[in-house]
Amino acid sequence: MKTRARYQDLWRRLDALKPMIFMAGPRQAGKTTLARQIAGGFANQLYFNYDIPEDRQRLVTAPHFYEDLNRRDASRPLVVLDEIHKYHDWKNYLKGVSDRDGAHYHFLVSGSGRLDLRQKGGDSLAGRYLLFHLWPFTLAELMGRPRSVSDFLADPLAVEMTQAKPRRQTWEHLARWGGFPEPFLKGRDDFYTLWSRNYLKQIIREDILSLVTVQKVGQMELLMALLPAKVGSPLALHHLAGDLGVSFDSIKSWLEVFEAFFLTFRLAPWTRKLARAILKEKKVYLLNPALAPKGGARFENQVAVELWRAVQAWNDMGAGDFSLHYVRTKDGLEVDFLIAEQHRPRLLVEAKQSTAEPAAALVKLQHLLQVPAVQLVNQPGIHRHAPGARPPFLVISAEHWLAGLP
Repeated sequence: MKTRARYQDLWRRLDALKPMIFMAGPRQAGKTTLARQIAGGFANQLYFNYDIPEDRQRLVTAPHFYEDLNRRDASRPLVVLDEIHKYHDWKNYLKGVSDRDGAHYHFLVSGSGRLDLRQKGGDSLAGRYLLFHLWPFTLAELMGRPRSVSDFLADPLAVEMTQAKPRRQTWEHLARWGGFPEPFLKGRDDFYTLWSRNYLKQIIREDILSLVTVQKVGQMELLMALLPAKVGSPLALHHLAGDLGVSFDSIKSWLEVFEAFFLTFRLAPWTRKLARAILKEKKVYLLNPALAPKGGARFENQVAVELWRAVQAWNDMGAGDFSLHYVRTKDGLEVDFLIAEQHRPRLLVEAKQSTAEPAAALVKLQHLLQVPAVQLVNQPGIHRHAPGARPPFLVISAEHWLAGLP
């Protein structure tokens, strides 16, 4: 069993700041397992799951049911509220719980969709919780060594060239079966095929339809089926609408739903400090890169997931205001990824399936933006620094650099 030590540490950091912590993330990413692992560190604990009929009944008849917990000592209990967002008045319920009992209990609230709230004026929960995300396994979690965000940003091209064989094997394992715990740990093609097919059906037919009104479910499923072929490309929503025979607004809404339920994520183009940057559509990536076509598209999607996980985790832990983008100019220059902090560029990242020669576009855009750059290659045994390059430039096997992401 994987302990998800990084996420347990993140939860402890947040729990020291607020009594109510939200854990959001994809279905079957391991939220229940992590919640139980966290609860194992408490002498007094209670696990509630809204999907269990008996638990629902307890909530309706006795909203403060956790007060009946049989305690082993006088320490503050942990109450885990799983899938509570399916309760029709869940926001007001949690507001009351926080205001009434936040000083006497730790609360861990977990769910797969509609839990990733935005704290804004008028939200009854604003200021009452902190949020973190649990993602599927990534190479950095499985093979990396903990490193602070500040250390990484101070020298983002520092690499430990260790564990070459296990890192490569794990990287290829992720490419073949994805990072969701069950198929990753089983490591079988037949199981992955069945799991991935059922997973998408469950998300759309059960999770999404239980919370969102969709008139053309078949067309929504067809849109999801088309996205793997669009990985790494700006999405032309008008073209998709025409292909599927639905409105532009429907396509836009469905893509937002896919993101809300952690099936996909999109990256906006970077335009600051680039006079000839193109204002184009967002690029789309899949949370499960094993669904992307084999070759360059899947490799780019793998890199995107690793970077996305890192940027989201840095934001969750309060390390700063980070975002992930792509770069494209009217002159035809393009780089796959740009990490920004507080709307300032910090690092360029290019994903190349097999080319170790520095990409011309990456070199040119690096000089324009004056930030470090790394070219990740999907081949083992590569580690080349550009001599005398200012800012610094690195070409390296993807698994070595990605394993060092905080």
